Amino acid sequence: MKETRNQRSRRRLLEGSLSAGVFRFGAPLAVGMMLHTAFNLVDLFMISRLPEATSALAALGVCDMLAAAATILATGLSNASVALISRHVGAEDLRGVRRAAWQSLWLVGALSVVFGAVGIFGSDVVIRGVMHVKGEAAVIATGYLQVMLGGCFSIFLLLQLTAILRALGHAKTAAILLVGGNALNIVLNVFFIYGTGPAPEMLSWGAPVAEALGIPAMGAVGAAWATLIARTVPVLLGLWLLVRRPGGPRFHPVYLRPFRAELREIWRLGWPSSAQLVLRVGGILAFLALVGAEYTTAEDPSALTAFGICLRLETMVLFVGMGWGAAASSFVASNLGAGQRERALRAGWVAAGFDVLLMAGLSALYVRFGGDIVAFFDPSAEVVAIGEEYLGIVAWSYALLGAGVVLSQAIGGAGATVQSLLLDGGIICLLVLPAAYLASATFDGPRTWLWTVIAVSNVVGAVAFALYYATGRFLDASIGALGGR
Repeated sequence: MKETRNQRSRRRLLEGSLSAGVFRFGAPLAVGMMLHTAFNLVDLFMISRLPEATSALAALGVCDMLAAAATILATGLSNASVALISRHVGAEDLRGVRRAAWQSLWLVGALSVVFGAVGIFGSDVVIRGVMHVKGEAAVIATGYLQVMLGGCFSIFLLLQLTAILRALGHAKTAAILLVGGNALNIVLNVFFIYGTGPAPEMLSWGAPVAEALGIPAMGAVGAAWATLIARTVPVLLGLWLLVRRPGGPRFHPVYLRPFRAELREIWRLGWPSSAQLVLRVGGILAFLALVGAEYTTAEDPSALTAFGICLRLETMVLFVGMGWGAAASSFVASNLGAGQRERALRAGWVAAGFDVLLMAGLSALYVRFGGDIVAFFDPSAEVVAIGEEYLGIVAWSYALLGAGVVLSQAIGGAGATVQSLLLDGGIICLLVLPAAYLASATFDGPRTWLWTVIAVSNVVGAVAFALYYATGRFLDASIGALGGR
């Protein structure tokens, strides 16, 4: 009998060279995440050419992290469903695969409704009252966040569909959907940001199209609408591809209706992972609030603008780490499902090694050309100086930051999401945030004190996860709902 595509994908996860398998599986995800970030930087470039660029960039830096908090909460549930589905794949339980896949979609769909309501009705309170954004930046940020968070269903479902594809061994398809959505986002940005108004010469071709379609210039808020549409298209395409895959989910009442057991299991595994990732983003939001409160004024948001640009650059590290981490999670879960503990443990180290090599090169690039990179988005002397200052202190820690992200997801792939949450939560809540507050608010220290806290926290987090991962204790975590009920 001819080997099916799903059987071939399962064999690659469980057999053969582990290094080659992790690279084959993880490289497309890492490249897809890298391109995703690169496209976001193009988005940043387009907004930086607007008349109100400095305020718009400051607004974007804050909104990105707020939207990311919601997105990453859904990512935690996606990681949990990958662990569950991959275990079913390893155990050759097709019915369990299908039920777990649909239940995960139910869960993230409900979550997107909750966050969408917060975005539509509560953005102004969050931007002005919580994040201390001031002046024109606050006006832009409120409108941008309403669209991004109000339409969060698109990114929630896109991440979940690509997570299911990864769990089934179709990493390339998942990467193509992510990259395709971002490519479409760039095209739509030209129309929605500039409309029929002035645009950089290389993008002037968009004005006639925008005029023909009746699209006005919407500035930074237009970028949010472009992103919403560009994410919805691959969601529809991904759903169509998923149900057509042999061995994938099917439109059948036995799988489509809610099942409490699977929903409880995904939530049990997912909430600690979600809380952990939200905690990390919450730490970044706390840094943003400190920068906004201590180092900016309504007339001069330069520090917030520079920090926002650097955070966009830093997302390259986080997203590439999440790409290799997704590969590690799938390998760990599948091999545990097949009873191969040693191979499962080694998979995390291999994925982390690939990430460290890639991020070491990126760190060197940021340190050497940090000022030039920041100037590309905002040439203001003060913004460039602050951005160069930040990258000179923090960028050298990026390789370790990425390794910590990979090992954290590998631990989650075994179902040990609570252990990973406790480890991260202890570091952030007991060490990082108190140190940041003391450095900036209590002792009124210079910005460099705050940047140093960030760099040290990246190192401490990576070392802590490496030491815990080396024990292998997380491999004994149990994942239920494996009976194909």
